[in-house]
Amino acid sequence: MPTRTARTAWNGSLQEGSGQVELTSSKVGTYEVSFPKRAADDAGGTTSPEELIAAAHSACYAMQLSNVIAEAGGTPQSLDVKAEVSLGPDKDNGGFKLTGITITVEGEVDGLDEAGFTKAAEAAKTGCPVSKALTGVEISLKASLA
Repeated sequence: MPTRTARTAWNGSLQEGSGQVELTSSKVGTYEVSFPKRAADDAGGTTSPEELIAAAHSACYAMQLSNVIAEAGGTPQSLDVKAEVSLGPDKDNGGFKLTGITITVEGEVDGLDEAGFTKAAEAAKTGCPVSKALTGVEISLKASLA
């Protein structure tokens, strides 16, 4: 299996510095990062580790769910997956930590009813490689058929 690479070039201190994250393997882009914008409600045109984790999680989950649906005898027509990753204070150890992830999925699926889709969605949450990597963070799921 392949290994994928990203790199970050950072200049300056945490509060005044900034960086650029390059998606090296795919070469699809370089994106600005800064801690003040990471911690703000408005990202101001920059990305963050949390947004990149959310992107990875939503893509991985969609792939896993499409496979679980097929294994359950269904046919996924479309899946709309959103992952929300929250950052907050780490009261036990200081600094910050990921405080939660919410995956919301709405599916258009042939061959499964709501209960079957919910069961597949839960199995995908457990089986998704990114979910497995993030076991130290509470992951909640909201699943529904369109």
